[in-house]
Amino acid sequence: MTVTPSTGLTSAQAAARLARDGANLLPQKPPVPLWRRIAGQLRDPLIIVLLIAAVLTITTGDWADAAVILLVIVVNTTVGVIQEIRADRAITALAQLAGPEARVVRDGHQQQIPSSDIVVGDLLILGEGDIVPADADVTESAALLIDESALTGESVPVDKPASRPLSAGTVVVRGRGRAQVTATGAASASGRIATLLVQAATLTPLQRRLMGVGRLLAGVAVLLSAVVLALGLVRGQPVELMVITAISLVVAAVPESLPAVVTLSLALGARRMAARHALVRKLPAVETLGSVTALATDKTGTLTEGRMLARHLWTPTAQATISGTGYAPEGEITGDAGSFEALLTAATLCNDARLAPPADDTGEWAALGDPTEAALLTAAAKLGLDRTTVQTRHPRLAELPFDSDRKRMTTLHQLPDGRTRLICKGAPEALLHHPVLTDEADLLTRAATQADEFARAGYRVLAVASTDLDSPPTTLEEHGLSLIGLIAILDPPRPAAATAIADCRRAGIKPILITGDHPGTARAIATELGIITDGDPVIDCREPGAFDRGQAGVYARATPEQKLDIVQNLQDQGGVLAMTGDGVNDGPALRRADIGVAMGRRGTEVARQAADLVLADDNLDTVVAAVEEGRRVYANIRRFLVYGLSGGAAEIAVMLLGPFVGLPLPLLPAQILWINLLTHGLPGVALGGEPTVPGAMADPPRPPSQSILGAGLWQRVIRIAVVLTAVTLGVALWAAATGRPWQSMAFFALGATQLGVALGSRTRPGSLANPMLLYAVASAFVLQLAALYLPPLRQLLGTEPLDLSDLLIVTALSVLGYAAARLDRILHPSPRPQANSA
Repeated sequence: MTVTPSTGLTSAQAAARLARDGANLLPQKPPVPLWRRIAGQLRDPLIIVLLIAAVLTITTGDWADAAVILLVIVVNTTVGVIQEIRADRAITALAQLAGPEARVVRDGHQQQIPSSDIVVGDLLILGEGDIVPADADVTESAALLIDESALTGESVPVDKPASRPLSAGTVVVRGRGRAQVTATGAASASGRIATLLVQAATLTPLQRRLMGVGRLLAGVAVLLSAVVLALGLVRGQPVELMVITAISLVVAAVPESLPAVVTLSLALGARRMAARHALVRKLPAVETLGSVTALATDKTGTLTEGRMLARHLWTPTAQATISGTGYAPEGEITGDAGSFEALLTAATLCNDARLAPPADDTGEWAALGDPTEAALLTAAAKLGLDRTTVQTRHPRLAELPFDSDRKRMTTLHQLPDGRTRLICKGAPEALLHHPVLTDEADLLTRAATQADEFARAGYRVLAVASTDLDSPPTTLEEHGLSLIGLIAILDPPRPAAATAIADCRRAGIKPILITGDHPGTARAIATELGIITDGDPVIDCREPGAFDRGQAGVYARATPEQKLDIVQNLQDQGGVLAMTGDGVNDGPALRRADIGVAMGRRGTEVARQAADLVLADDNLDTVVAAVEEGRRVYANIRRFLVYGLSGGAAEIAVMLLGPFVGLPLPLLPAQILWINLLTHGLPGVALGGEPTVPGAMADPPRPPSQSILGAGLWQRVIRIAVVLTAVTLGVALWAAATGRPWQSMAFFALGATQLGVALGSRTRPGSLANPMLLYAVASAFVLQLAALYLPPLRQLLGTEPLDLSDLLIVTALSVLGYAAARLDRILHPSPRPQANSA
């Protein structure tokens, strides 16, 4: 294949190839057919019980009860299938929102495009931390090192010089390069084995806990229903009727649609997070966010703007300040500008970044590449140095890319007089305290003192050194260099970062700064943002025994391995840790943390793929918003449990106690199923849309080990069930004593009172924040009325119409369900979680 020229494809060529070959997407798991979704719903144990009940009722000729049971099966199955489809669509949309991007050359310019738009022949630009988006051949390589373990299982990265092939899905560990795409999508190496990577959906931890609760409830319900069956048989009730009644009670007591409701709640919560710029890559993260106790964050781009500004220049003979904002080449350098030309020329040559002018009059200059290197280009431009001109006059011959262990970058350039120049830039401690420099000790001491002063003021400091050689060396060796000067770069704090940190503290979440920067820089930023106070310790991870001093709010000079140790230590203390990161070296720690949070704009693809949550706007306050959404989802699931379980418990209690107070069969099986259908249907699902509880972010996180039924929920279920039972039996006894249709009144009272509980369970009773719940309750109430007055339903359910006065009396009494739910929340508020020391 002919190598693509440096201008890359044209937009027209790319569009034609995309139409010919299709999107660069791996083969996806085929969509689940409708019949399989239905079969999955029908395999639910409780639905199987209902099917058995339907067969029994048809066998005995009880067509009315059989029709109601079949109606319940159809409605529950339909709701379950719809919820599955909605959840799948929500998750698919999230995957598309969080899709990876790639850099290519098209129409002669570098562009950032979705990886799905890559076509054969595209010229890829690859840098450290990128994931190779398609199969390609290397056309240009500068110390390009590729991790192919995802495909080959070999843990040792592989060097990739020019003309070597690259496989989709592999990771750039070091260096940079260009490569021409040879295969995309299903034709790529990853595509050929993609079927092995398509994993079945797994249950979230919350769903597993709920399944355990469901099994417990089913066991209790079966036991109590067996008691009801025995009592009915003792009192001479027909065997078929009591068997169906017992089965109906089991189904009514356990909300069988709960797993689907939970999945839908999590998916919709993820969608709401996406609207707030937090893209959830792994659905369990939604629930885990609600119990986060500590937030470990890096500095650059998260707490700060991520737009580096060169503010100070220092050479052994002069010092200057630079004005201006952002990456726009607008501003001035105070002092003798000529004193800094050598320093900024070297910083421009030992540099892989570019500056992108604004796309329109309202846009801003942007950095293509490392923001720190872009700041150097901006400073040089303010001195009148043009990047293209400088690099053309001093072409690069070789390089040693920046390495997080060496903390420096070295390049070799051809000089116009035939000699070569070796330039090295990096952290001061990597140059000033290393035998690479030949300067006098006094000069190095002065430079180190000045670098420390800059760092204590919150600046990131780069040292630049160089040497001229008569002939190109066979290997780049960093020795014999002379210091040119220092550049102090500021990454200003984000305006919203201090507010986000304060919000974390109010929510009981401990903020922690973990950075590779100088301790002075870390302290300055952390103190300004409120992470620590002036007297709090800052741990320098380079010092022996640094981790023996206990926990701290700031960890400076942390290596990737030490970040893992810090994360593990915090988790060992019983905390639930969310951690932010953007670099390839953050990948292991992001995977280890309970919630890995990657930056969507400036983060590497490795970080995004390792994370559970991607911040589309790179703002820390978005994490706080996501935590709030996680707490909302968890609270609404508990709200649904109180509502559903209290109703089921009341139905069993009515059937169990009825015979003891003179009511042989308080409710018919069809009536029990009808009530279950109405109450656990739309109103139950609508409760999942309730807004956040006021003050939710002022409480500490819930303990990770807390049961879903803990914190007073079990007691609340019982108290509300007692009220529902008392109202239902009271209405039935009064109606029986006065010659009224007592069974129909008990049927209507139980259903209407449960709907009152739904209204009383709202977060804000007087607001319209969740109108769907009002519509759902109103619709269910109308259907409950229809069961009394429409002849087909009356015949189906065995009900009788009520006089208007009786109807009004029962309706008025159903308000007690609303009152019970409201008063219980007032008289027995849920205990506030205890703050976690982690």
